[in-house]
Amino acid sequence: MRPPVKILTEADLRALVPLDAEAVACIRDAFVALATKPVAMPPILRLDIPEHRGEVDVKTAYVPGLSHFAIKISPGFFGNPALGLPSTNGMMVVLSATTGLVEALLLDNGYLTDIRTAAAGAVAADALARPNATRAAILGAGMQARMQLQALALVRPLAGATVWARDAGRAHAFAAEMTATLPFPVSAAVTVHEATEQADVVVTTTPATAPILHRVAPGTHVTAMGSDAGHKNEIAPELVAAAHYVADRLSQTRMLGELHHAGLAGDFPELGQILAGLAPGRSDALQITLADLTGTGIQDTAIATLALARASGAGAGQTFTL
Repeated sequence: MRPPVKILTEADLRALVPLDAEAVACIRDAFVALATKPVAMPPILRLDIPEHRGEVDVKTAYVPGLSHFAIKISPGFFGNPALGLPSTNGMMVVLSATTGLVEALLLDNGYLTDIRTAAAGAVAADALARPNATRAAILGAGMQARMQLQALALVRPLAGATVWARDAGRAHAFAAEMTATLPFPVSAAVTVHEATEQADVVVTTTPATAPILHRVAPGTHVTAMGSDAGHKNEIAPELVAAAHYVADRLSQTRMLGELHHAGLAGDFPELGQILAGLAPGRSDALQITLADLTGTGIQDTAIATLALARASGAGAGQTFTL
């Protein structure tokens, strides 16, 4: 007899999986697994619907040793706000790694993607930023910008942050909201240079299609997470070339990350390899480091498995039988 299928709503998942140290550890373990285990992670399936400014990504991965794997469907329709609708939503289907049977539907509307993306930013900064980094700059003022700053505060002793956005009003609103939320002040900057000139860590979170970040001070760590499609580009090629470049998945960043736009050849380390001690990380306090995070299916399987385990422990969600 088929086992029942558990349904977890966005509200369930927000209660079960906050952005916390365990979520960061979960994603860190996923990157290590990607470097040390025979993970099966096919290329991203992408569907573009240009007449409605729509894009849909499908990501998945099987990790030996995990009881489940997830298939994530992640739409982004960027004309939706004009219709009074959110621009992103989506869901994850969780299947047994032993039988292939569907065991859960995570109706998260993109929430788990936000969590695992922010956690990946924290993992990258923890691996590559100077241990004494205290000032952050966030480029962009959307939901992921907020979560990246919150995640960064979990791994570095931040004393302040600066935000820049194309819309100055959104930057000021972000600064006010995050100052009230976090135990350090956040201010709005008029230019990218003003935001980043004193920063130890810079996080780019925009859908830019041409570079917005051209230079940073020696010793800065940059986490670039906006270029999750071939036409997106946040970091100038000369900065990518000057930095100690680290990919989340090298085959992927050659196709749609900052490396894709920089056009650099040669071997580059992956984040999981650095975490596993298989490749060098930061070499000295003056080195510029850059993590190119395009989003991987293994992150989705990892966060979905964590969510399902927490749901089972809490008795959360509804079940139905197919």
